[in-house]
Amino acid sequence: MSSAIELIVSGYATLKDRQSLENLRTHRRHLAVDLKARSGFDCRSSIAQLEQDIAAIEAGLQALSEPVSG
Repeated sequence: MSSAIELIVSGYATLKDRQSLENLRTHRRHLAVDLKARSGFDCRSSIAQLEQDIAAIEAGLQALSEPVSG
């Protein structure tokens, strides 16, 4: 089953909405930085999830950068 972020990325990629994908990636990166700066809490699983989200978003951006075949 697809994760929520994969469905969101797929929708933005279908719409060719690069700006929304970039905004989503920036937001996830900020969240990861904030969690990494926290002390006293074990945020490893949240950080890992954010890194997976960022990878999915970057894959969507890469798909938009590839030339259209046809």
